[in-house]
Amino acid sequence: MSRVVGLLVIVVLCTASFAQTIRGRDGITMPPPPVVESQPVIDNYFGTNVTDNFRWLEYPKSPETRAFINEQNAYTTRYLKQAKIRNQVVDDLDPLEHSTRWSIPIQRAGNYYFMKRLAGEEQASIYVRHGSAGAAGKGQGSAPKDERVVDPPSLSRDSNTSITLSDVSRDGLQVAYEVRQGGADEATVRIYNLTRKKVLEDEIPAGVYYSVFFSPDGKGLYYARTDAKGTLLYLHTIGTRNSDDKLIFGREFHGELLGPIDLFNAEITDDDRYLVITIERGVPPTRVDICFRDLKKPGAPFDVLVWGLDSRFSASYLRGAWYVRTDYSSPNYRILRADPGIMPEAWKTVIPESKDVIEDFNIVGGKLYVKRLHDVKSEISVYTPEGKPTGQVELEGIGSSSNVEGRTTDRYGFFSFESWIQPPTIYRIDTLTGKREPFAEPKTAFKTADYELKQVFFKSADGTQIPMFIAGKKGLKQDATERLLMTGYGGFNVSETPTWNPAWAWWLEQGGRFAVPNLRGGGEYGESWHEQGMFGKKQNVFDDWFAAARYLIEQKYTSADHFAISGRSNGGLLMGASITQHPELFSAVWCGYPLLDMLRYQKFEQGPHWTTEYGSAEKKKDFEYLYKYSPYQNVKPRADYPAVMFFTGDSDTRVDPLHARKMTALLQFESKSGRPVLLHYSTTGGHSAGVSVEQQIQDDADQLTFLWTETGAPSKTRQTQTHPADQP
Repeated sequence: MSRVVGLLVIVVLCTASFAQTIRGRDGITMPPPPVVESQPVIDNYFGTNVTDNFRWLEYPKSPETRAFINEQNAYTTRYLKQAKIRNQVVDDLDPLEHSTRWSIPIQRAGNYYFMKRLAGEEQASIYVRHGSAGAAGKGQGSAPKDERVVDPPSLSRDSNTSITLSDVSRDGLQVAYEVRQGGADEATVRIYNLTRKKVLEDEIPAGVYYSVFFSPDGKGLYYARTDAKGTLLYLHTIGTRNSDDKLIFGREFHGELLGPIDLFNAEITDDDRYLVITIERGVPPTRVDICFRDLKKPGAPFDVLVWGLDSRFSASYLRGAWYVRTDYSSPNYRILRADPGIMPEAWKTVIPESKDVIEDFNIVGGKLYVKRLHDVKSEISVYTPEGKPTGQVELEGIGSSSNVEGRTTDRYGFFSFESWIQPPTIYRIDTLTGKREPFAEPKTAFKTADYELKQVFFKSADGTQIPMFIAGKKGLKQDATERLLMTGYGGFNVSETPTWNPAWAWWLEQGGRFAVPNLRGGGEYGESWHEQGMFGKKQNVFDDWFAAARYLIEQKYTSADHFAISGRSNGGLLMGASITQHPELFSAVWCGYPLLDMLRYQKFEQGPHWTTEYGSAEKKKDFEYLYKYSPYQNVKPRADYPAVMFFTGDSDTRVDPLHARKMTALLQFESKSGRPVLLHYSTTGGHSAGVSVEQQIQDDADQLTFLWTETGAPSKTRQTQTHPADQP
């Protein structure tokens, strides 16, 4: 465990960047950043002294920290006011962001319930479509009528108040939804009654909810809420006090205590027979346990489907049989027919493991829809419950598809498809015939036909082949003169597949290229791919990223002077490593909601959950590799760093904003390149989605203005330096 052996407080007045003038691209001139005090604190980790000069910035409510935030925001505003392109960015983003968007519908009692945000609206509302599920105007006469059920402006005048559809009762007469303020993870839970056309008085207070769903009779609402001690499942009887809510599943089961990083969700099988609990140990989980209760036997105990195996499992239930997707003895996953009470070795294999990772499976209309990634491109195959293949779901080329969503008893299912050059379209599919048709198609000014999306492969430092997507206008020159924006993640078993983002669409419309390498640490090639980027192997993620950058420069897609990078959360850690390990490769870095002090991250907000991915500096072996790459501890004195914008906000209750505050102060002092280092700090925004469209436009405009400005007007003398040991 780390030990603080002394507190050395030597207040040093830091004249930031030694009072040099800061020069942005496109004629922007700035004074030195605000003066920040250094108050060194020395921690001793297993005999190694580590100095933290800005520990005082960890305290968000102190007057000194608030003054720092205000001064930094004023400094960033001064930069943005000089940026000539910003007004154009806002105007261009408006039609891209203010387009109609839908969610995949939930089917209940012959009706369809979904989220929809109309063009020009700031937040999505909950709608119901009665009867017809087909596409509007597709030979059906008039368009199906959608009835607005819950409208965010009716709940609050704050345009950053958003709602999320959680569940619909079996009879279709009640809707459960979450209400979120800004970008916080916490939300309250409300119920709308469609018969009475009113919001019920029932309100589950603010918290982080992993499951919210109605009991089969519609008289109760189950919710799984997580706090610092872990997760608990309750049943709220509608119309009663919250204090009367019944604890259904607690912090002890099957002889084990469930701890703060043991998160679980719950659901009821489509035949209303079983309540199923899926317990995930860590984020991402290193182990998943599943238990269930027979609801037709009042007071029955929970039974175990799988328990105590260091593998991941997910389950669906169909007509008396359990179907389980797992990486147990199969890192690319397989689907088994499970028998409670016996070990998985004895379970029958329904869909065997293959070279393409099984990313998800659902049972809709009695058929198994299995979603795979073939070299990071979505494919959906259809099988009988016995595992006999019956066809494929047609998709539109390179892109990302959701799996087919619906209940085991529904005839129709729904799925979405999108890419970086194609806005998301939702399709309805007939499980009997396989025929599909659009359910909801967005209308945007973006002309997909003018762009191309391709995939390339390159070698990382250790010779591993890494895939990467590259998008751009057709006919772009490949002579190192074009701007390029690259983003990535590389962690938590998250697969970076092509998805629509209006901000990236704007970049493409201006003639810039956009690239996403599929770094190790993700789930693109199964659990083994993920494990190669965890714990002490995290440097593989960074090496893959740097190899991608060199490939793009060597192939003349761009040059270091025109190279922008962007990442958030775990991707913000990637940005921090880019700044400290290879600043010469990039001209501009946007670092959003980042993890940067990897020696202390586990002490704040949801950090303890992520020790199953990164480890913890409180353990000696973990400290050794974390200290080696942690960006905050690896800023070099008086070094040439690229232009950087850190982006965070007070409502980030997932990754503590202290990381961005401390790194801003440190980097502003140490950078001698004369390039801007900015902190964009929202006093209302946070990590999660949910801000208004207008706020999103302003935030995206700030990011894009910075990246576009700082990748223009290249220096003729700048050279990209590489080191022999870093070559692929």
